[in-house]
Amino acid sequence: MQSRGSGAAPAGGRLSVLQRHLTAVPVSGQLSTAAYSPNFQYTLDNDLLTTEQRQFYEENGFLVIKNLVSHKDIDEFREVFEKVCKKELTAPGMVVMRDVAIAKSEYVPDQKAITKVQDFQELPGLFRYCSLPQILKYVECFIGPNIMSMHTMLINKPPDAGKKTSRHPMHQDLHYFPFRPADRIVCAWTAMERIDRSNGCLVVLPGTHKGELKQHDYPEWEGGVNKMYHGVRDYDPNIPRVHLTMEKGDTVFFHPILIHGSGMNKTAGFRKAISCHYASSDCDYIDVKGTTQENIEKEVIELALKRYGLESEIALKDAWMAKGRVVQGERNNL
Repeated sequence: MQSRGSGAAPAGGRLSVLQRHLTAVPVSGQLSTAAYSPNFQYTLDNDLLTTEQRQFYEENGFLVIKNLVSHKDIDEFREVFEKVCKKELTAPGMVVMRDVAIAKSEYVPDQKAITKVQDFQELPGLFRYCSLPQILKYVECFIGPNIMSMHTMLINKPPDAGKKTSRHPMHQDLHYFPFRPADRIVCAWTAMERIDRSNGCLVVLPGTHKGELKQHDYPEWEGGVNKMYHGVRDYDPNIPRVHLTMEKGDTVFFHPILIHGSGMNKTAGFRKAISCHYASSDCDYIDVKGTTQENIEKEVIELALKRYGLESEIALKDAWMAKGRVVQGERNNL
C-alpha cells in the first residue's frame, strides 16, 4: 500500500521548508493538558510548540529541537556506557548487542564491538535520560500527561567494516510495538555528538507517518544484517529523503509510523545517540497474531525463551509489559 503522505508538495519546495525547520530555534513555555485541536491529529493543544512546529510535525511526522539536552548530561551518559562496555556495570533485563561483522571494540581489546545497549530501564545512570524534564515537556505535547517509557536504546554505530552492516534498513518503529493507537506513541532521539551523513545520521521519509504499517522483513543485503534489523518491504521511492544533521544535544521527536533508517558510518570513530520511545499509559495492547507483526513476535518469543529459560510461551505484549515504566502521571492500561 502506498503511503498517504507521498502526494505532498514538490521535492524542492518541501526540502526548503524542511531546511528552514532544521535551523529553527525552539521556543519554551508552560504545557497545558488540553484536548486535540480539530486541525491537528498528531499533537495536543499546548503552550510549548508554536503553530508552525505543530504544522511541521503534522505534515512531516518529525520535529527537531536544537540543543535540548546539555553536554554535561550527555557526557555522563557516555561515561555510563563505557562502564557497561567494560562490564563494570550491568542491570537486569538490559540487552547488549554486537555487530555481526565488527571485530574491534571501542573500549575493550579483543572483543567484538558493542553497537547498542537497550532495555536499560533498570540502569539509573542511563534511564535518567528518559525522565529529563526538558524531554518530557515535549513528549507531553504528543501523547498527553500520562507518560510511559517503553523502549530505551543507546546506539553506538561502529565504523563500517566494508560489509555495510552499520546501516539500519528503512523501517517503521510501530512494527515492534503491540500497543495502539500509534498517535499516542513518540520517540525522542538525542545526538550524543555531531551526527551527519559521514557517520550515519538518521534519514527520514517525511509524511510517511500518514500511511499504514507495512510488512517488514530482513533485507537481502550482501554482508548480512544485524538481528531484528527488519526493513520495510516496499515504499514509494519517489518520496524525498531528508538526512538529519544534528549537533550534540539536538533531539528529534518522531511518529512510530514514520519510515526512517540510517546510513553507513564511514568515519574511523563510533557515533552515539540515546533514545526512548514513549507511549501514553492510556494505550491498549493488541494481539498481533495474523498481522504483519507476527514475524517479530516470533523472534522476540524465541529470544526470550533462550535468554531467560522460560518454560511456557509468552506473547509479544508480555515483553513490553515487563519493561514499561511510568515516568510521568499514572499507569492506566499499559
